[in-house]
Amino acid sequence: QVQLVESGGGLVSAGGSLRLSCVVSGEFISGNYMAWYRQAPGKQRESVARISSDSTSTYADSVKGRFTISRDNAKNRLFLQMNSLKPEDTAVYYCNKDNLSVNWGGYWRWGQGTQVTVSS
Repeated sequence: QVQLVESGGGLVSAGGSLRLSCVVSGEFISGNYMAWYRQAPGKQRESVARISSDSTSTYADSVKGRFTISRDNAKNRLFLQMNSLKPEDTAVYYCNKDNLSVNWGGYWRWGQGTQVTVSS
């Protein structure tokens, strides 16, 4: 069974930075399009960054220019570098397969996520 473990979240002041990591076990990520998602209280989960199997990335408008997604297939890890954080970035962040990929095939079981809190 695939297991996703996110880490790296925390409390940071506006303008600060965090680097999130996601370790995937039970499945190789190399052939999968991957993504970072977030869910704020009272809101639906949304994707913020996507990365193809050849490392082409796309971003939600709300994070473009501030977040960078990357992957290390050899270590089966996904990363999200978040700079210039804003209070509206406060959410629980999750990694999973990219649901816009033609080969999506459904989500893996969600991990516990990592909480990011940005204070103003």
